[in-house]
Amino acid sequence: MTTQSIGGKPTAQPTKTLETFENPNQARDFHIHMEIPEFTCLCPKTGQPDFAIIYLDYIPDQTCVELKSLKLYMWSFRDEGCFHEAVTNTILDDLIAATQPKFMRVTAKFYVRGGVFTNVVAEHRKAGWQPLPRVELTQFESQSNIRG
Repeated sequence: MTTQSIGGKPTAQPTKTLETFENPNQARDFHIHMEIPEFTCLCPKTGQPDFAIIYLDYIPDQTCVELKSLKLYMWSFRDEGCFHEAVTNTILDDLIAATQPKFMRVTAKFYVRGGVFTNVVAEHRKAGWQPLPRVELTQFESQSNIRG
């Protein structure tokens, strides 16, 4: 992570480095969901800013992505010209390289530009990994434990 100083105080700077930490429960598949609502990059044709919400969903294997490094990584695209499709796949590729997850999905929902909304979804599944079947549990009515 790079730091600079403003008024003598260190400040974080954008970086392409993604840090990780050990998965705290490698014996269980669990779903991590993140929302990054302030993603920005530049249109490679006009240089105008593009804004998106990035959704990250993954099932970790050995490591998880560290949040501050993810924030600084996302910030690193702010001054780059990127097509929506390319930046979504780049984010997925970089996160896969850093974490080697069992499953990962990056969904980029770009705000309207020229009357068009763009949503790009890119996925990765580790070879041989299969999700467990979803278990649907009965929903209890509200106040079902109150006698009346």
